[in-house]
Amino acid sequence: MSMSLHDPVAAPSAAKPAIDPRLIASLAAVYVIWSSTYLGIRIAVHELPPFLMAAIRYCAAGVIMLGVARRRGGAWPSPRQWLRTVPVGALLFVGGNGFIAMGEQTVSSGGAAVVCATMPLWLGVLSVVTGERPSRREWFSLVLGFIGVVVLMGGPSLDGRPLHVVLILLAPICWSLGSVLSRRRAAASELAGAKLDTTMSSAMQMLTGGAALAVTGVFAGEAMPAYASAQAWLAVAYLAVFGSLIAFTAYNWLLRNARATVATSYAYVNPILAVVFGAAVSGERLGVTTLVANLLIAGAVALALRRPRGPGARR
Repeated sequence: MSMSLHDPVAAPSAAKPAIDPRLIASLAAVYVIWSSTYLGIRIAVHELPPFLMAAIRYCAAGVIMLGVARRRGGAWPSPRQWLRTVPVGALLFVGGNGFIAMGEQTVSSGGAAVVCATMPLWLGVLSVVTGERPSRREWFSLVLGFIGVVVLMGGPSLDGRPLHVVLILLAPICWSLGSVLSRRRAAASELAGAKLDTTMSSAMQMLTGGAALAVTGVFAGEAMPAYASAQAWLAVAYLAVFGSLIAFTAYNWLLRNARATVATSYAYVNPILAVVFGAAVSGERLGVTTLVANLLIAGAVALALRRPRGPGARR
């Protein structure tokens, strides 16, 4: 659900502010907007087939973003760049988002958000494999946040069809793989002198992912209904504009300009807000464990965002 990679604020010179305003804005977008998209997906898949619904969402957002990138002077990507983006788009949007849409046919939006909060742990493990080791402090924040998620599981239920529960469990792994691959692709392109800006990169990932979702939906035997309510289509529009155009662009910026632990810290905040949104809007159960989980998760995010004391600090 693609970087000075060493400091969460990516500030190489003393002239820059201690905290980059773009970092705060990007984190706010992924924290708040992506918390609400779980409920948006739940509403949409009540009437629309999950993979085709997600394909419409991402293709529409991708076309708009591609037009914006071109209008800003971005060069048309080469066929090689498009091909290299396909695995990233498929992992992020078929596995990372399509699986969630499919699973939320029977799993609650809050329950899906809880499971997806394990994503930073998977990303931390995968980052070790690719040579980027989280600091001891970051590992501690990951473990603390995961404990908060486990506590939160006493609230929203993960009851659902077995296949749907499995897909929800696989979604954060796919998203983590896609994120790691996106980062590596961006770094390789920059070294080769063919760096794409965030807008163009996001557009390519959403378009390739949207196409992969459409193919997956067709092979799964999905078909669009002859009629769907205005509520379902408004949910798709919200997911496309806010969840994709705004929040995914912010996430791509974070992947390029912040440490992986900071870029993915939204996964610890999303369950709290997603459970609240689900309870307020659709009556999903809000457990008393939410307060304890909130304290643990907030502490984990604070640790993840804390700036190291020195350039070589690994606290």
